[in-house]
Amino acid sequence: MASILIADDAKFMRLTLARILEKEDHQIAGEAENGKEAVELYRRLRPDLVIMDITMPVMNGIEAVRAIKEIDSGAKIIICSALGQQRMVVEAIEAGASDFIVKPFEENRVLEAVARLL
Repeated sequence: MASILIADDAKFMRLTLARILEKEDHQIAGEAENGKEAVELYRRLRPDLVIMDITMPVMNGIEAVRAIKEIDSGAKIIICSALGQQRMVVEAIEAGASDFIVKPFEENRVLEAVARLL
């Protein structure tokens, strides 16, 4: 069981991820609607893992990955992307993301990525 921060500007996506993770007894430490909120929540909550969308308002996922890595170089971050965002995924991995999952979420793929990092 891990504490996980979910960051996505779409409430439906946050809810979908939370349901998948809670089935495996993970705890949702917090939810953020944008990258800036994600960074602030990470600083305050220090979750075991962050699952974050690439495309968000205020601060995108790539900028948020960099900011979180400055706070904690050991932070574990899974980035979420839509099909066709390969270039952004590569950028996010270069910024320090540990893995990525593609929307729409496949439950098995989400849980495999989480298990790999924990």
